[in-house]
Amino acid sequence: MQASLAVGLPPTLEIRRWYPGSTPGPVMVIEISMDRETIEPRILIADDQQDVLDALRLLLKGHGYSIETVNSPADLLAAVARQEFDILLIDLNYARDTTSGREGLDVLSRLREIEDAPPVVAMTGWATVGLAVEAMQYGVSDFVEKPWTNTRLLEILRKQIGVGREQRESRRRAAEEAREARIHQQEQEREIAEAKAIQEKLLPRKIRQMPGFEIASAWQSARLVGGDYFDILPLDEKTLGICIADVAGKGMPAALLMSNLQAAVRGLSSPSLAPNLLCSRLNSIVYRNTDSDRFITFFYAQLDGATRRLDYVNAGHNAPFVVRSDGSHERLRDGGSVLGVFATRNYEMGSAQLAPGDRVILFTDGVTEASNGAGEEFGEARLLCLLTDQRALSADQLQAKILAAVTEFSGGRWQDDATLLVLAVNA
Repeated sequence: MQASLAVGLPPTLEIRRWYPGSTPGPVMVIEISMDRETIEPRILIADDQQDVLDALRLLLKGHGYSIETVNSPADLLAAVARQEFDILLIDLNYARDTTSGREGLDVLSRLREIEDAPPVVAMTGWATVGLAVEAMQYGVSDFVEKPWTNTRLLEILRKQIGVGREQRESRRRAAEEAREARIHQQEQEREIAEAKAIQEKLLPRKIRQMPGFEIASAWQSARLVGGDYFDILPLDEKTLGICIADVAGKGMPAALLMSNLQAAVRGLSSPSLAPNLLCSRLNSIVYRNTDSDRFITFFYAQLDGATRRLDYVNAGHNAPFVVRSDGSHERLRDGGSVLGVFATRNYEMGSAQLAPGDRVILFTDGVTEASNGAGEEFGEARLLCLLTDQRALSADQLQAKILAAVTEFSGGRWQDDATLLVLAVNA
C-alpha cells in the first residue's frame, strides 16, 4: 500500500489512499485548527549581547517558541511594526546606556504609542526599585533579572503570552462588535430614512381647497419618523373630511400605527358615514390591532361648504379652537374617549356653525407642550392669545405666525411631534 498527502486549501489536509494499479480511494479531509492557542508563540528578543541572544534562542527554541532577535532599539521597533509577536523580551540596558536603563525606557515609551502592542517582559542586570517602578509605568508586564533562572523565565513567558492573547482576543471581539454595531446602526438609519420618506408621501402633499375656505397645514416629527397624522379628504364636491391625530409614543412603532390609522380613515370616510359612526369603527379596528399601552387621540370633522357647518367628533384629542371674527372663541370638545382603549365605544357628535372671518385651528400637543430652557411650556393660553391677536391673517400667514412663535419660544427644540392645521373662512 502506498499513501500520498496533498495539502488542500487551508486549514485542511486532504488524504487519499490507493493500491498500485487501482483508482484513488475516497478522500479523507482533516480539519486543522487555526486557533492561536495551537500556533507557535512568536517571541521577539532584544539584547545587544550576542551570547545572551544565543542562550535564549537555544532555551526557547527547545520549548516550542518561534524566535526572532534584534540587538538595538531601532531594530526592535522596526520588527514590531513589520509583524505580530506574542511577547517582547527586551533588555533595558544597552551599550550606550549601561547604568540607568534610560535607552530601554525610551523604547518602552515608543511601544506605548503602538496600537495593540504585545506584552513586554523586561530583562535587566540593574534591577533597582526605581527602574522597576518606572518601567511598570511604561507598561512592562513582568521582569526577569540577569542572570535568569530558566524555569522562572519560562513560567513568566507562558503567563504573559496567555494574558496577551486574551487581551488581544478581547480587543478583537470588541472591535468586531463595534463594527457590527456601526453596520447595524447604519442599516437602521437607512431604514428609518426610508420610512420617513414613505411617511411624508402618505401625508397630503397638496391641500385640496374648497371655494370660500382656505386650509394650511404644517407637520414635523421630533425624530426621523413620528406618530402625528393629519389628512384632508375630499368626500364630494361640497364636503371635506378634516382629521388630525396623535399616536401615543414616538419613533417607528408610532409611525407604523399612524400609517394603519391613515389607511383605515381613508377606507372608511365618506359623506354618508357620520363622524361619530366613523370613530366607533376606527376604535374597534385600533383596539384589535394594538397593544394595551397604545392609544390614539383623534379629531375628525366633516365640513359642508354650502352651509359652512362643521360636524365633528373629538376622541380625546386637544380641543381645536374656533376663533370668531369678533375675537371670541369656542373649543370643539364633544366626542368621547381616545381610540384603542376599549373594545367598543360610542361617540357623541358635535357641530359648529362657521361664519366669514372665523379661524379654526387644529393642533397636536407637540405645539402647546414645546418648552423653553426653563422647562416652561408654550401652552394653550399663549396659543389662544396669539390666535386672537392675529385672527385677521390668512390661513398660511397664521400657520407661519404660530410656528415662528413656538420656535422662538422653545429655541427651536421640538420635544414632540407637532402638527398644525388652520382653516380660514373667507368672507
